[in-house]
Amino acid sequence: MVRLVGRSGTRPARRLGGGRPPAPARPMRERGARHAAGRPPPRRTGAGLPRPGRLARLRAALGVRSLAGQVFVLQFVIVLLLVVAAVSALVLQSRVDTTTEARKRSVAVAQTFANAPGTAAALATRDPTALLQPRAETARELSGVDFIVVTDTEGIRYTHPNPDRIGKQFVGNIEPALAGEVVVEEIDGTIGRLVQAVVPVKALDGTVVGLVSAGITTERVGGTADEQLPLLLGAAAAALALALAGTALVSRRLMRQTHGLGPDEMTRMYEHHDAVLHSVREGVIIVGADGGLLLANDEAHRLLDLPADAEGRQVRDLGLDPDTADLLASGRMATDEVHLVGDRLLAVNQRPTDLAGGPAGSVATLRDSTELRALSGRAELARERLDLLYDAGVRIGGSLDVTRTAEELAELTVPRLADFVTVDLFGAVLDGEPPEAGTELCRTASSGIRPDAPLYPVGERIRFVPTSPQARALDSGESVLERDLSAAHGWHAQDLERAGQVVEYGIHSLITVPLRAGALVLGLVTLWRSRQPEPFDDEDQALAEELVTRAAVSIDNARRFTREHTMAVTLQRSLLPRTLPEQSALEIAYRYLPAQAGVGGDWFDVLPLSGARVALVVGDVVGHGLHAAATMGRLRTAVHNFSALDLAPDELLGLLDELVARLQDEAAEDGGALVTGATCLYAIYDPVSRRCAIARAGHPPPAVVRPDGGVEFLDVAVGPPLGLGGLPFETSEVELAEGSRLVLYTDGLVEDRGRDIDVGLELLREALERAGPSPEETCRAVLDARLPARRGDDIALIVARTRALPSDRIAEWDVPAEPAAVARVRAAVTRRLAEWGLEEMTFGTELILSELVTNAIRYGAAPLRVRMLYDRTLVCEVFDSSNTAPHLRYAAMTDEGGRGLFLVAQLAERWGTRYVADGKVIWAEQPLP
Repeated sequence: MVRLVGRSGTRPARRLGGGRPPAPARPMRERGARHAAGRPPPRRTGAGLPRPGRLARLRAALGVRSLAGQVFVLQFVIVLLLVVAAVSALVLQSRVDTTTEARKRSVAVAQTFANAPGTAAALATRDPTALLQPRAETARELSGVDFIVVTDTEGIRYTHPNPDRIGKQFVGNIEPALAGEVVVEEIDGTIGRLVQAVVPVKALDGTVVGLVSAGITTERVGGTADEQLPLLLGAAAAALALALAGTALVSRRLMRQTHGLGPDEMTRMYEHHDAVLHSVREGVIIVGADGGLLLANDEAHRLLDLPADAEGRQVRDLGLDPDTADLLASGRMATDEVHLVGDRLLAVNQRPTDLAGGPAGSVATLRDSTELRALSGRAELARERLDLLYDAGVRIGGSLDVTRTAEELAELTVPRLADFVTVDLFGAVLDGEPPEAGTELCRTASSGIRPDAPLYPVGERIRFVPTSPQARALDSGESVLERDLSAAHGWHAQDLERAGQVVEYGIHSLITVPLRAGALVLGLVTLWRSRQPEPFDDEDQALAEELVTRAAVSIDNARRFTREHTMAVTLQRSLLPRTLPEQSALEIAYRYLPAQAGVGGDWFDVLPLSGARVALVVGDVVGHGLHAAATMGRLRTAVHNFSALDLAPDELLGLLDELVARLQDEAAEDGGALVTGATCLYAIYDPVSRRCAIARAGHPPPAVVRPDGGVEFLDVAVGPPLGLGGLPFETSEVELAEGSRLVLYTDGLVEDRGRDIDVGLELLREALERAGPSPEETCRAVLDARLPARRGDDIALIVARTRALPSDRIAEWDVPAEPAAVARVRAAVTRRLAEWGLEEMTFGTELILSELVTNAIRYGAAPLRVRMLYDRTLVCEVFDSSNTAPHLRYAAMTDEGGRGLFLVAQLAERWGTRYVADGKVIWAEQPLP
């Protein structure tokens, strides 16, 4: 087996096993010494070197440090690229052939079924599904496609392999097919990537009476790629074997020519040699065993003032001082020995060269330490100032609070740069607004070595006079240095009495620096000195400017954060519901707690619907800040609009999903912030049937507290978060006993970085089991038990206790589809209104129901039902099994009809249409007297 030796920090091994181990590599410094002395490196052939075996030579040849290894890698990459290109071309061609075959097959099957005898006739019958479903399934099995779907011109399915999908909307583009064209499209369906064709079904007169769609997944259509792949892999293996053999031969020849040194080693050896001779700012001397100078680089010539012909001569004959010459000639080990050579203090380090089996001699390094002592004091001062700037970057600005950031700046500067520091900011900056020039400054932070300095206290409003250093710094935008405050008359003019107290206290010098963030001047930072007798100098001023410049960025960031946070909180409060609407189906309590770290996108709503029903919605937009709050507002408005259509929960979430996808596309086009994710739960409770329909998009499951106190989390089918698309949402229905408490919440209540969500759900269950019976007590118990010490996310919580509409307030009648039934309905309504004590509403109610029932008989389909609900309003509902909805219009003076719905709209407070699984309901609400 051949092992490939990778490149590492040491020279790769030359042998794999057997025989004597290779001789240890000599240090690079020894090799440089031999070359510098004019002696070539020793050859590695002859009796002194064990002859390597074939396996060792092959291993050396394949080392990537050698030229042969590089050739091997290059050839291997080329062959690999050719193989990848061939395979990719084959797969791409196979995919094209597969898609073409799938398109042809789906079109052929769809056209064949559409033109088959009896298809058009079956569409004209009362029950097309009974005739077409068996034919479609038989044709699907014989043709090998995945589905054959027959729809009407509205896209409602008559056939489908899955009978549950019959009667639902077809997913696909049908507009061109309605115009008589054939539509072929590729989509990602629930069964995978597929090609579907939609063709029209035409009657004898050429009109389109229906559509036929046939689809097949690309997995059903095969290609020839698998047959060609073994041949291609065999050719690739042969090419790799040839490349490996050729590389081994080249490596064997190169080893004999280079004596075992790789090209990188040889190049690096000579580069190091040149660097030592010319570039290193430290003297290097190599002395042989006889005391002769073998090598001295340029820096050694300069430090020792050596003659040009020094190399090859004895060290003691070079004119050096005796101590230095004795040290270099002795070859003994030395560490940082200081020798005076001329007017220089040289630190000498010397090591023998024969410690690791090398040739006899020594290597010495020389370092000029003359200036080190003079610079040590200044270096220490520079280090302290660099530490101060580093600490400023680390410690200032972590809180995103303007006042705290100013305090951090003052605390950091004392006493490392000044004895007292004051920070004055414009009042608008503290509120997050841009500064207003010419206004007063507020003393925001102050720090000092003693607490009794006679400076303006924190909170003081200050207006500096034009002659003061602070005013001059604000006007010019540059720092001002006052070395002697006792002679600074402009500073005394600010406050004569206080200035005298400051000078008497011992403060004698100041630097005032404007806090500049771009073009904005946010305020001033003033540094005062008292303990040190020396005044501030130019270097102190430069350091103060650098320090304040860094702090100004943090203060401006805190200002911007304060402004954005204030705007986001204002926007969020304006978008959330302020009061809950009046309704009788649910007793509701809620809590909304914003995150402490920033405004989030959690929201909730309660929406009354027709038929005394109520919709509950809870959502969460991922992220924090103004964008999340604005997105939350758009989603809440959309839910309001969609709920007015009386849609099922899954249909409403589908529309909301499309809206979020459009928002993401708009943000991508405009370069704005993307909606990274949103979840939502939508529930509709009907107090008549006590059933609750729920659908959720990536949201935590709702909890139900039964009247006996038991708690369970509803098994509601979960869909993907909003905006992902591709998968439909599902509506789950559950029957709730009267007095049950439905608990909806956002993930901030159960999720935490320190624990799993299952743990949070279990803790929520325990809190609900201990809660009192009312929704208000439940909210209080949950938040007392589950509220974290510091909220990292918003928390929205809704607790709704269910109520049931009494049976004596519900009236229902089945109505035959004949005009004479209208009179019987009016009579029954009159009797029931008298029982309810609502006789004065009889005329309007009879007129509303007469018009609605007449429309249902004339334009709808049996069966027909009438229902009245006596709730906060009087609700009249007429059900029929058709899907056509009436539309309000203004009838002309000459029209005999068309005024029924207009009268209904005038008599009712609200009216509308909602669709159910087997038809539609037209409803009208009247206020109670």
